Parts: sequence; structure tokens; C-alpha cells
Amino acid sequence: MGDWSILGRFLSEVQNHSTVIGKIWLTMLLIFRILLVTLVGDAVYSDEQSKFTCNTQQPGCNNVCYDTFAPVSHLRFWVFQIVLVSTPSIFYIVFVLQVLLIYILHVLLRSVMEITFLVGQYYLFGFEVPHLYRCETYPCPTRTDCFVSRATEKTIFLNFIQFPLFTCILMVLMVFPVYFILSNSVFKRGVLAINLQFIPELFLSTLLYG
Repeated sequence: MGDWSILGRFLSEVQNHSTVIGKIWLTMLLIFRILLVTLVGDAVYSDEQSKFTCNTQQPGCNNVCYDTFAPVSHLRFWVFQIVLVSTPSIFYIVFVLQVLLIYILHVLLRSVMEITFLVGQYYLFGFEVPHLYRCETYPCPTRTDCFVSRATEKTIFLNFIQFPLFTCILMVLMVFPVYFILSNSVFKRGVLAINLQFIPELFLSTLLYG
């Protein structure tokens, strides 16, 4: 699936500047997304198109039916998601100004991207890979039955990597840092006056002492 070392180094730097909850989100991203896509994804989707067969000999029918069935490869969709969802954190490290607003914006942008990709997957693939796909796209002469390889395995993998409840948990984990930080911030002349390096300590003190 390519070299993830550069992204990994950036995310490691993000973790050094995150709250405890932010570190939990990052761990989930690394374990449940990057590792799954890189270690398991290739094996599950290696025959994604080659084993997609339709009960017709009409030239081109298999290709157009597969394109209708999967407008975007599941695997490439998730790689794109991982890169884009990680982008706000990367910009946060590159352009960090030791201002609370930057941290809040990067968390909110990350949350919006998570929701966007969840909705995108719903409209592109849904949350189930069917065993049988009926295709009526030209140049197929009639309504054609197409058969998907490893449909059950792909359904499990698809839901595990992008399960709505799991995404909701990620949303909560990303919103909590903002809530705790804002609830303990000091407003001076209408501007948030808090140094970024004290955010993890502030969050921990909130958890320990209320």
C-alpha cells in the first residue's frame, strides 16, 4: 500500500502536542484504520475487480457493471480518508502558533472530515457488500446478474473500518478536548489567553480535580 512513514512521523509529532483524549483518537486512527488498511486491506481486496463476474459474454459489460457497483475502490477511498483526516493535524503541527484557537479549529475540522467520509461511504457503497449485484448499464444487453467475490468478508471489513457507532465514538473523543479546554480557559479582552503547551496539563487537572 506504499510508504506510510512520513505520515507516521507527522502523527507522532501530533501526539506529542495533544491532550490525553486526542492521543486516544490518534491511537484508534493508527490501530483501526492505518494498520487494517495496510495489513489486511490488500488481502481482502486483492481480487476486487478480477473476481467480479457477470452472467454475460457481452464485451465491456463486466467493466461497466463493476464501475457502477464500486465507483471508487473501497481501499483507495479509505487511504484518501486517512490522509485527509490526518491533514488538519499535520497543518496544526506545521503552523502551530501556540494559540488555543488553532487547536480547536484543527479538532473541529477533523470532526467535519470524519462525518463527511462517513456520509460519502454511505452514498457510494452503503455498509454492506452484496453477493449478487444486478446491473442494467450499457452495453449489457439485458438486466445482468453479477457476482461479488468475498462479499461477507468485505462487508465485515467495511463495517469494522467505518462502523457508524465507532465513528460516533471518535466524534465524542474529538469534541471532549474542546469542551474541557474551553471550560477551563481564561478570557482576556475577548481573546483566549492560554498557551498550547499547558493544554495537556490543564486537561489532566480537570479530570483529576474537576
